[in-house]
Order: sequence, then structure tokens, then C-alpha cells
Amino acid sequence: MNKVIILAGGQGKRMKADMPKPLFKVLGEPMLEWVISACESSGLSDICIVKGFMGEMIDEYLGGRYKTVLQAERLGTGHAVMQAVPFLKEDESGHTLVLCGDAPFISSTAISEALVIHKQQKNAVTVITAELDNPFGYGRIIRTPGGISGIVEQKDATDEQKQICEVNSGAYWFRTADLVELLGKLDCNNSQKEYYLTDTISIALSEGRNAGAYKSENADIIKGANDRKDLLELNTYAKNAIIEKHLENGVGFVSTDGIIIERDVEIGAGTEILPGTIIRRGTIIGKNCSIGPNSVVENCKLGDDVKLNYVQAYDSEIESGVKIGPFVHIRPNSVIRSGAKIGDFVEIKNSTIGEKTAIAHLTYVGDSDVGKKVNFGCGTVTVNYDGIVKSRCVIGDNCFIGCNTNLIAPVKLGKSVYTAAGTTVTRDVPDYALAIDRGIMKINEGYTLRKLKPKE
Repeated sequence: MNKVIILAGGQGKRMKADMPKPLFKVLGEPMLEWVISACESSGLSDICIVKGFMGEMIDEYLGGRYKTVLQAERLGTGHAVMQAVPFLKEDESGHTLVLCGDAPFISSTAISEALVIHKQQKNAVTVITAELDNPFGYGRIIRTPGGISGIVEQKDATDEQKQICEVNSGAYWFRTADLVELLGKLDCNNSQKEYYLTDTISIALSEGRNAGAYKSENADIIKGANDRKDLLELNTYAKNAIIEKHLENGVGFVSTDGIIIERDVEIGAGTEILPGTIIRRGTIIGKNCSIGPNSVVENCKLGDDVKLNYVQAYDSEIESGVKIGPFVHIRPNSVIRSGAKIGDFVEIKNSTIGEKTAIAHLTYVGDSDVGKKVNFGCGTVTVNYDGIVKSRCVIGDNCFIGCNTNLIAPVKLGKSVYTAAGTTVTRDVPDYALAIDRGIMKINEGYTLRKLKPKE
């Protein structure tokens, strides 16, 4: 079985934050997650993550999805992989991929194609490489007719070697049994007193084993982040790449200012995304929608012809032909049925809003099941919480809820019920009834004269 080791022990001091560097986010997801996703897309599931600085944060993020091992001292990349030797020895029959947890753009294509080359050439180790226009700072790949002879770091390279543009990505395929043996032969006889994984190449070659390189056509697999500036560049690159993909699929943008679309979002052709809009993980948007400006949509499913204007929507479903906004909050577990209209300063929470229902403004609907063609007057509140438990309201089709109505849950309104403005409903109302509760208005004449007299 093939294995993966992901090196995620970096502190990232230049980030100036107390967290492991691989947990810094690119488009809302940790760099580590991007690397894991590339492995999963390549059919690799036997993964071990080498943690280091504040490793408990890695464990908390993973939530037990994959094995982790601790590199207690930072003694180089070779030393980091050594911590996973027990994991390797569980099955030495296959091959092992070693990746950097802070290089988020490694692709499943590069992983899979490199493995093919690795097997065809019967290599002990195959380095995944890329060609850069400006290779300064990267280890250069020294090729030979039969493969490669090694990797030369920038500081050790001759003037001729510095002209080489093919560089080490930091990703490798090893035959697992060879990797275990080669790790046992590494030493730290260098100026840094560290164990370098790159030394496995020279050791393998000295023992007559094959070493090769797979050059990816996608140089972006090299990209990483050492500081906040680098991280911003990664986010900018990823944002633009995803927007370009959606443009090719027929999605419109009048401007990309402030727009962030996370990588697993699906958007139908003809939809327009307006400035300041953030579309997060798990969201599926239909055709011919208008999203924004200044909207946030996370883990929602939207039908065709939906219009969201200054809306925040989370973990909900919005069917076709719905118009929402401005200044609306759709909270989790809500369903807005087709043709509904929701206006300004409305909050919907854990509720179903029926077809062609209108909630014009200044209304809270929580824990409710609302029928078709209901009209909510301004200032309506479903009073769903008594301080101990939350209860539901049920509102039948074609109801008309007068302004400033309070529905004290649990309560049910039947079909075509009317509530008068200012009514507080505390018990069920039958079909076709009017609920009115205004009490008795009292007029206290001369009140303000008496009140204001002491101030004169």
C-alpha cells in the first residue's frame, strides 16, 4: 500500500503568530488541508503528518482523521521523516510520498504522474521538480543521462549550476523499503547539524540504486509561504485562479474587488457575482443568479434566478426565483422556497419559508414552518425562546400577519388567518380566523402638563 508523509512541523516565526505554519489559511482553508486534498484526490489515504511547534493544534484540526507523529526537535527534513519510521514499517511493500505541509498547490496530477515515472524507472527516490524563470534560493536539479546525480543548494552551487532553472519542489516519491534504509544512513555532518532528506539521493546513488526526477509542467506546485507577504501572494494567486475558472464556465464579474470564492464552490452559467462578495465552502449556486454586492454565502444550495443583495446566508437552501435583501441574515438550517421575497433587516433561523411568501422588513422568524403566500407585516417576531427551551411556530398558507405581531411559540395559525397589527398570539388560531389582541386604550388627559410642570 502506498503511504504519504506530510511535513507540518514548521513554526513560521516570520508569520508572527503562535500557530504551526501549515495551519495558515489560503482561501479559508489551512495550507495543510490543500495538501491533504491533493493526496485524497490521488487515491492516497494512508497519511501520517509530522507535527512540531504547537503540534496539539494540528491534532485538534485533524480531529483524528489521520495519524500524527511529533518531531520534538527541529533537526532538518530528514529528521522529520525519521519520526514516521514506525508508520513506514507497518507496510514496506509499496511507495511513500513525502510532501511539505506549507506548499498548498501541489496537484493530484503531479503526484500521480510522478508515481508513474517513479515505478517505470524503478527508482529508489524520485524528486518532483518544476522549472522557474527565477530559481534563486531553490535547490537545483543536476540531471544525468540515466536520471539525476543530486540536488545542489543555492549557497553551494557553482556559477554554471546557478543557471539551472529546474528546482526541487520539496516533494518526493520513495520506495518505502528503500526510504527506511536510507533514513538509517543519514548523518548531520554539516554546518547546520541537521539531517537533510536530500542526502538520501546521494546515498542511494552511491549504493547503485536509481534516482530520478519528474518535472511538473505546473510551476505553481513550488509556491509556499514564509511570511505574511508570501501568504497574501498565495491567497491572491488562488483567488485569481478560481475566478478565472468560473469566468471560463460562464460566470460574470463586473469587478473582482473584494470577491473571494473558495475552491469547492460550484456556480452556474449566467450568474453574476458582484463586488465585496465572499462565497465559502460547500456552496452550490444555480444559473442566472445575482449574488451581492457585499454578501456572504457559506455551505448553501441556491437554485436558479436567485438574487441576494447584502445578505449573509449559512448552511441553508434557497430555491429558485427567491429575492433577498438588503441586510438580511439567513441562519443555519433554513429553507427558503421558490418565489419568496425577503426584504431589509430580516433574520431567518432554522425555519422553512413557503413559496411566494413575503417578509418585507424588520422581522424575525425563528424555529418556524411557514406556508405558501404568507405576508408578514413590519416588526413581526416569532417568540421562540422562553429562556429554557426553544419552540416552533406553524403558520398556514395565505396567512396575513399584521405589523408588530408577536407569535408566542409553540403556536399554530391555520389557513388564511389574519392577525391584527399589534397582536400578541398566545394560542392556536383556527383556519380563516382573525386574531386581535389590543387590550383597552386609555387616555389620561392632562398627563404631560402635570409631568412637565415641575420643570418649569
